[in-house]
Amino acid sequence: MGTSPYLPPPPPLRLPPTDPTRQTGKLPRDPAPPPTPSSASPREGIADADADAAMASTSSKHAKHRRIGEDEEEEEEEEEAEEELGRFDDFTIASSWERFISEIEAICRQWLADGPKILMQKGAETVPSFENLYMVKRELKHGKRVYCMEYHFRKSAKGKYSYWDDDTHSTQLSFGVDEFLIIAPLSASGVVLDDPESTKLLSSVAIALSNCGSNWPAFVPVHDPSRKAYIGIQNMGTVFTRRFEADRIGSQVPIRLMHLEGLHELFLSKFVLSSTDFPAKVKVNFSMKLTYRTPEHDYDHEETLDSEATESIPESEVASQPRKQWDDDCPWAEWYSAEDPVKGFELTTIWGEKMFEESFEMAEVENASSFDADSWLLQPVVSPYMVDDSIGKFVGFASQLHLLVNAFESSAEAQFLEDFVADNSGQDNSKSSVAVPPPSVIDRVMKDLFNDEVGNSNYVEAENKYGRALKGAPSDSLFAQFCLHALWFGNCNMRAIAVLWIDFVREIRWCWEESERLPRMKTTSSIDLSSCVIHQKLQMLAICIERKKSLNRKKDTDDAHKEKTSNSMAPDKIRKGSAGVVPSMMLINTFQEMHAPYTQDAPLMTEDMHEERLHAAEAFGNAVGLSGQLERDILSSDMSAFKAANPDAAFEDFIRWHSPGDWVSEDKSDGNPTWPPKGRLSQRMSEHGNMWRKIWNDAPALPVSEQKSLLDSVREGEKVVHYLETLRPQQLLEQMVCTAFKSSADILNKTTYGGFKLMKTKMDQLYATMVSTLRSLQGK
Repeated sequence: MGTSPYLPPPPPLRLPPTDPTRQTGKLPRDPAPPPTPSSASPREGIADADADAAMASTSSKHAKHRRIGEDEEEEEEEEEAEEELGRFDDFTIASSWERFISEIEAICRQWLADGPKILMQKGAETVPSFENLYMVKRELKHGKRVYCMEYHFRKSAKGKYSYWDDDTHSTQLSFGVDEFLIIAPLSASGVVLDDPESTKLLSSVAIALSNCGSNWPAFVPVHDPSRKAYIGIQNMGTVFTRRFEADRIGSQVPIRLMHLEGLHELFLSKFVLSSTDFPAKVKVNFSMKLTYRTPEHDYDHEETLDSEATESIPESEVASQPRKQWDDDCPWAEWYSAEDPVKGFELTTIWGEKMFEESFEMAEVENASSFDADSWLLQPVVSPYMVDDSIGKFVGFASQLHLLVNAFESSAEAQFLEDFVADNSGQDNSKSSVAVPPPSVIDRVMKDLFNDEVGNSNYVEAENKYGRALKGAPSDSLFAQFCLHALWFGNCNMRAIAVLWIDFVREIRWCWEESERLPRMKTTSSIDLSSCVIHQKLQMLAICIERKKSLNRKKDTDDAHKEKTSNSMAPDKIRKGSAGVVPSMMLINTFQEMHAPYTQDAPLMTEDMHEERLHAAEAFGNAVGLSGQLERDILSSDMSAFKAANPDAAFEDFIRWHSPGDWVSEDKSDGNPTWPPKGRLSQRMSEHGNMWRKIWNDAPALPVSEQKSLLDSVREGEKVVHYLETLRPQQLLEQMVCTAFKSSADILNKTTYGGFKLMKTKMDQLYATMVSTLRSLQGK
């Protein structure tokens, strides 16, 4: 509630007076043991009883003659000793309470000597929910009770104490202290319910801190835990002691205490002993915080209002309309409907410290508008499952990706995907670890993946700058969509993934055999080597399907053309396959413009094809030969196309167009072309037995349409399908994990957040963390 005025300290502990003569005397010795009985116990054996009786009889005979004259003297001494022992008070032996105080004092002295810096190095714990508050604790035992003493301290001083700070402990806020001790019993409630016990605890700590010369305030939690009530004490030098008392009323609050004026009077009442001593005017420092919270948004109520506004809509249409959700316009709405993480907003208005003398001034402040507050703090009220999802209730991409990682860890249990799909008659298929959705669910997934209305994806998305370092697939591509579906298919277990993959590959084979284009695949004739191998293979297959279809169309066209020209001979030297005239270039032997031909693209290769080619070159020791053969095939195709586009061309004309660096021109550089062109071949091209000239002489004049393709689309397409059908489970899961993480992050990255810079920084950190974490999988 507040603090009371300075009060005189409790009287020091006084020892009872003792007799000086007794303090110097010696402690009496323990009384002599009683004489041994002359007969044994009847419970002992007969032999032992006879022996003991004989020994006792012998010793008693000797003792009888020796003690005849001493009996009376010994009895008098024993009586004096017993009387002396009853009157002696030994104050050198510490009581259990004094030992308890001594133990508290030793712990406090150690904490004082270490200081905050050393205590943090020794492993001081951070107080939950407070960044700048640390704690060390020790257990103490007094009698049968066990207590825990905690020392709370701040990491660094903030200068002037800040009220209503988010990083302020309730004890700091109530009493205005920076560092403090809390001593409480180790029990279920953690509070002291007995007044004598709380007073004794507080006195023990106060005496220990006084002996240490420390001004730390000490608190003891009392009453019911929900009240968060404390009593405390603080030594203010050798003259005054400050006492603390705080309590909280959670229910049935008196109306008087619901207003500042009543709280002000209650606070002042703690400073007086009776109602007659109530002061007329007392200056009170005052600060206030008011919190406003918006109610949670009710989507059901909003839906009811919408239905009332559209009463003219038939009931059948209203029933078919899906329920409106908060994330309907979010990128992830296609995959799942998340719980709204923001339950509302909380506005905190703060009035800084002010001084008042009378109660009516408090009433004026209470009636003031929140716009008059010194500062505002606006923060969202976040769902507790977003902060602590220990029970796994919050379902989203994070939870499903965790299941995918578990599936990856179990993927090494078999060599083939069919092994996971095999009949598991001995297992309970209802378990989530082996559950597979019914065929109807699989059909819906396949229809969504191979939907003809989707079209070809151009992968237009807000890509993060770190995203290219992840060897996954674009989030709109076919394989990425498969991975996202797999996250929500059968709890993402390994058996469900295997079933889904086998059906997926079956659909891909059908597209290949029927020459149907692959949906969600890029239409350009190139392969993205920065993506995962499966995506590269699907790109290769899409290109092979397109070329296979074009070859079929070309074959039909050629057959029709042959029928029309079967009775006529084609004239010689007809220009074929020209892409247009080359500016400012004429043929050497004839006064004709040079034409650029259509040429074939270089053979496409995926990442694993490049590796296979490199391994083969290393195995045969002829890496230059393999790469040279590929270059000769490309060069021969270009020469044939050039000859078809320029029937009267010479070898020098091809060099001038294909490799201008190997032609040494002697024409004037005035910009006007001359004929015949003056110049000569470079030394490399002029050497005897030059490979380029030999290929030129052997190359026929054929346009691209009549040449054999450098890429055998049929053979390469079959290789792609075979790769997908025989893919090992662990290889599949490695690429699925990378792609699923990347696609999930890309979907989150598409979310509009109003250019919030902190959100952009967090997204960059997310991508960077994924790149470093998944690097081991991408290298395989």
